[in-house]
This record gives sequence, structure tokens and C-alpha cells, in this order.
Amino acid sequence: MRQLKYIFLVAFFVSVSANAQIITPVKWQAEIEKKSDSDFQLTFNGAIEKDWHLYSQFTPKGGPAPLQLLFPNTKGNFDIIGKATESPTTTKFNAVFGVDETFFLNKVRIQQSIKVIKPENNLIQVELSFQVCKEVCIPQRVYFEFDIANLEGKTVKSFTTVKKETVITAVAKKPVPVTERGLWSIFFISFFSGFAALLTPCVFPMIPMTVSFFTKQSKTKTKGIKNAIFYGLSIILIYLFLGSVITLLFGSDALNALSTNVWFNLIFFALLLVFASSFLGAFEILLPNSWANKLDKQSDRGGIIGILFMALALAIVSFSCTGPIVGTLLVEAASKGGLAPIVGMLGFSTALALPFMLFALFPGWLNSLPKSGSWLHTVKVCLGFLELALAFKFLSNADLVLQLHLFEREMFLAIWIAIFGTFALYLFGKINLSHHTAGEITVGRLFLGMLLLSFTIYMIPGLWGAPLKLISGFPPPLSYAEAPKGVGGSADAKTVMVLPSGAVLGPHNITAFTDYDKGLAYAKSVNKPILLDFTGYACVNCRKIEDNVWSDPAILSILKNDVVLISLYVDDKRILPESEQYVSEETGKNIETVGNKWSDFQITRYKANAQPFYVVLDSDGNDLNQPAGYIPDIQEYKFWLQTGISK
Repeated sequence: MRQLKYIFLVAFFVSVSANAQIITPVKWQAEIEKKSDSDFQLTFNGAIEKDWHLYSQFTPKGGPAPLQLLFPNTKGNFDIIGKATESPTTTKFNAVFGVDETFFLNKVRIQQSIKVIKPENNLIQVELSFQVCKEVCIPQRVYFEFDIANLEGKTVKSFTTVKKETVITAVAKKPVPVTERGLWSIFFISFFSGFAALLTPCVFPMIPMTVSFFTKQSKTKTKGIKNAIFYGLSIILIYLFLGSVITLLFGSDALNALSTNVWFNLIFFALLLVFASSFLGAFEILLPNSWANKLDKQSDRGGIIGILFMALALAIVSFSCTGPIVGTLLVEAASKGGLAPIVGMLGFSTALALPFMLFALFPGWLNSLPKSGSWLHTVKVCLGFLELALAFKFLSNADLVLQLHLFEREMFLAIWIAIFGTFALYLFGKINLSHHTAGEITVGRLFLGMLLLSFTIYMIPGLWGAPLKLISGFPPPLSYAEAPKGVGGSADAKTVMVLPSGAVLGPHNITAFTDYDKGLAYAKSVNKPILLDFTGYACVNCRKIEDNVWSDPAILSILKNDVVLISLYVDDKRILPESEQYVSEETGKNIETVGNKWSDFQITRYKANAQPFYVVLDSDGNDLNQPAGYIPDIQEYKFWLQTGISK
């Protein structure tokens, strides 16, 4: 069976090599529209092949490579007016980079307005630089030339003249909806938050009072049930209205753009601190009593209008408990954009309204409800600790956007360890708050406290570089730390290990070369084979292979001891000296950066442009096996690697 498996794997790798080709998953068309004598609009339409996705201009810093618009002949010829706009995108959390990446599926449309300064210069040159991914990632450059005299737009191989590139940053002006999975996540998080709001001292006592009112005041049982159900639906409508107002006031695209805005994150950090302080008992957030009194009078009118005002009165009276939860949900949903605020309020209000409807249908269940007491205040304090922990996520976002390195991974984890450790001590009755003493420690509190203590202990190794996959995405990524390689281990390796000339310390402390000629010369001197690794700084699947496959002890031993690793980054933006710049014979494109050089090397030699892309070479630079791409299976990768080395 093992032999059959190896035969299959050999056939697989031969197939991979046979299918290696220059892949172009996006087909572009260009248009130009005249708005006035000097104003024009440039449009770039791209058709993306199935299962591929192209990253937007607005994928945050530190994530996959964003799309860029480059204008080499701008100066003195035309001005860029406003910001480029995008067609709708999808937003999804990327656990590898620890950011919410934004990308296009199926199609992309970019529009940019310009004002012509010199009409006699008819030609406008634009370069789109972008990354498109599926199982592999491909950084690509596409060139466009627009003739303003004949209103023609076309793609070209390269520009006849190359000047310094000007990068145009932009802000989206089109809706940016979240994925369907993202909306469901928001709904369920909001739904469970609604149940949490039920267990607060402002809301829980209202359940038996309200249901009893409907069952006693209605002439028939059926009428009471109908009124209670309408009461529940009214609660849902009120919160849906709130979510709709938030979306209409700010716009779905503006909300999404705010998610990476420094001031947005700082403001909501402060806001969540206020919410947390309220839950922890520092003060109560109350709406004016006159509002509640007026609504209470309106609820006496009876009928549908009276019930609607009763629901509104509940929302206002319970605001001191529900307000911070609703505010937090709207903050989180707002950062997602699209319909997220409406979906969030639908989930929250459904959970809030459900008990009123169910207990009206089955009034006997009221007898099984636990009595109000100090446990309701305990729930409120627990929510305060959670709000406090969430607040620091927004502060972390602001620091990440600015890349100030003032609130790095260790600081974030230290604060979370302190918060959840204090939370556990509170549940164990070791800490009392001025407005509420712990009282008797129940079995439920004991178990929850033990769970939180375990979680606190779990986070402690993260201070020394542990990955903490359980909370991946909340703290800053491992690379954004005081000691990116860990404390006491790999970080110290930099000072102890003597690296060969031209080498750097790669993933997992592997000695790596980022220049092909230097790596080849070293391989000859030590008489070792080479693992040639075409990769990219913003390549998601390259990081997955490094994190999940290269980290395996058997693979890591081979990479450290049996081969010379040469990692060529095709998205390295360092400009080549002018004497080393050239026009590719294979693609006709201008090779200006280090990344361009390695990408052209891969295309010219292997007729492939996707990353990751691996080849085992001998010390003279001859291929020893068929190239391989993304291989997430450790045993398959090991077999492929050993097959090349054995030759």
C-alpha cells in the first residue's frame, strides 16, 4: 500500500509540474468616459475566474498585498481627482495575518476621475498592481493606456517610458458587504448577547410582570397570547429600527471604512470603557425619566398602539443594562458594514423578545423561573469584565493601523491576563465591588471561575511567544511584538547563531538566502542541495506552509541540516539600481524592483507565476525534482522533499 501511495504522489507531482503555467485568473478591460473638456473617468473592469479572489485597496496594513493604482506620467499632465471607487467587496478575517482582509469575488470594477492639464499630451498611463489567490497566490501587474483624443482604453504589455511611480491611496465609495458567513456570525453573537441582557436586573424581573399583565388584562386566553406575541414583535421592530437608522445615517460603506480608522477605534475604546465602568457599578447610564413616564401613560391606551408603547417603555427603562450591550454590538457590527447593524439588532431583539412570547404561550413555565436576586448583579458585573476586555481590542487596532508599536502583543496579553484573572477572583468571592458583594459561591460560579482561571493561565505563555490559537485574531499578530521570535529561545538565536555572508534568519530560525546567486554560491561551498522557494511577504498560503508544514520536526530538521533554503520574494518592493533594471524578454514588462526580478525569473525558467512554488536543485542549480505548489499535508511535502534530495 505504501508503494502505491508513493507512486500516486509521484504522479501527483508530475501532474502539478505539467500543469505549471503562467496563470492569469483576471481578465481586464479598460474604458474612458469624457465628463467635460478636461474631466475624464477611467474605468477598469476585471472578470475573476471561479474560486479566485483579488485583494482590495483596503485590506489593512500587515495583511495580503492590496491593489494599487500607479500613474507613471502624472506630473504636469493630469491631476488625480478624489479617490478611486470600488465595486462591492467581501470582508473576512484572515487568521494567518490577524487582519480583516477585503477582496473581490467574480468581478471587480475600479473607477478613477482625472483632470487633464495638458490636452496636447493625449496619453494617460496607469498600472494596476494586485494580488489574486486561490490555493496559490499570484502578484500581478497590468498596464493600461488611455487615449483622451479618441476616447480609447486598452491593456498594453508595458509602457514605452518608465518614470517614478506615484501610489494613489483611495477610500471605497461603494457598499462593502460582509460575507454570508459573517452575517450569520453577527446574528448568533447578537442573539446570545440578547440572552445575556435578559439576565440583568433591569430586564429579568420584567418577564413575569409583563406576561402576567397580558394574561390577566386580556378578555380571553387567546387574546392574551396574541397581545404578548405582538409585544415581542414590537420589541424586535424597535431594535431593527435602531439598526436601520445607524446604517442610513453613516452608510454601509462609511462604517466599513471606519473599521481601520484610527479615530474610530480610539473613540470606541473610550466608549467601551464607559460601558464597562457602568456594568461594574461606577455609575448607571440612564435616559431621562420623563421619557419613560410619557411612554408609560401612552401604554394605558390599550390595543395595538398601547402595546407598542409598552415595548418602547421596556427599551427605555432597561437601557441602563441593555444600552452598553446594544452599543457594543453596534460598534462591532458597524465595523463590518453592509447590513451588519440590522442583522445584529435582529439577533439581539429576537432573543430579548422570545421569553415574553414563550411564557405567554405557556404561563405555567413562570413558576420554574428563578427568583430575582444578587445573581442578576453578578451577571451584570460579568458583562462589565467582557466589555473591558473587548475595549482593548479597539485600542490595539488603532496602534496596528499607525504601526506605532506602543501597544504590542505582550502589552495586550498582559492586560487581558489581568482582566480575566481579576474576573476569576471575583467569581471565587475574593474581590467585592462597592455596590455588590459576592455572597454565596454557587457551583455554577465555581465552574465558571475555574474556566476563566484556566483561560488566564493559557494566555501566560503567549508573553514568551506561544501562538495562542484559541484567541487568534484578538491580540496583535506574533510579528507585532517586542520579541517577534519569542523570548529566551528563538530571539536569542539571532545573537548566538553566526550566519553565512548574505544569509538571513528565516521562519523557525532556518538559515535562508534571499538572493539566488548568493544562495547558489553557498550551496556549492557546502555541497548541499537547494530548496528554491518562490514566495511573497503577503502570500497567505506561503505563511500557512511555513507555520503548519515547515514547523513539523521532521521537515524542520531537513530544512536546517540537509538543504540550503533560497527564498525569493516576488513582492519585494525595493527598487533595483538603474543599471540592473531591464525589460523582460518573456513578458515585455519593465523589471524595476527586486520582486519583479524574482517573479520574472520564475516565469522565464518555470513558465509559472503562482506562489508558493518549490523546487529542489543541486548545488549547480539543476532541477532535481518536479516543482510543487501548495501542499498542506506534512507527509506529502516530506515525501516530495526527500524525493528531490535523494537524487
